[in-house]
Amino acid sequence: MNWFFQFINSSVGKKITMATTGLLLCLYLVIHLLGNLFLFAGPEAFNAYVEGLSSLKPLVRFIEVILTLIFLGHILNALQLTLNNRKSSGETSYTRYEANSVSAVSSRFMGVTGSIIFIFLVVHLQTIWFTFQTHHEEGQFYQVVTGNEIGFGNPVYAIFYLVAVFLLGFHLRHGFQSAFQTFGIRYNKYGKLIEAIAVLFWLIIPVGFATIPIYFGFLKGGF
Repeated sequence: MNWFFQFINSSVGKKITMATTGLLLCLYLVIHLLGNLFLFAGPEAFNAYVEGLSSLKPLVRFIEVILTLIFLGHILNALQLTLNNRKSSGETSYTRYEANSVSAVSSRFMGVTGSIIFIFLVVHLQTIWFTFQTHHEEGQFYQVVTGNEIGFGNPVYAIFYLVAVFLLGFHLRHGFQSAFQTFGIRYNKYGKLIEAIAVLFWLIIPVGFATIPIYFGFLKGGF
């Protein structure tokens, strides 16, 4: 097993881990969005959806643990790769700036967008997710999500959600295609297909998430 750990700790291994965990998190975003869209079906449909997940609590808890490990793996590898790149770079600050000036904007700000998304995730877990766990017996999940306290009826939370979703799309704009570049299949015959699928993740899915605070906060809530 030593060869495995040596590979995982190598630069190539870290990049592959980054790509793999990133794609797995993209898959989770699709599933999470589909669940959130039950909000548009009304209180009964959304509450029934959450209750259905609660009936599978052991499986849901197991998936949450796996997701946490995937997310932490993604963050730790990102930090290690960034630090290693800075240590191994022989460029001056001036030449590094010149190189960055012609690179994709989304690529240059991956660390910033990722950090803000992480802050949003912590806030999201401390508010809606935590409330779901502690007020489960009340069964008012729809009211929690759309309400004025910690839901989309709260303008601060709704705007923060929109900002995070925008930055998520910005983050995925570079990250999704970079993952396939790591696997060596971005610029082959599948390149056009990968670019088309990438649009789903960096544009369509963020727009889907954005419709929720826009509708329940700005339109229906009317704040």
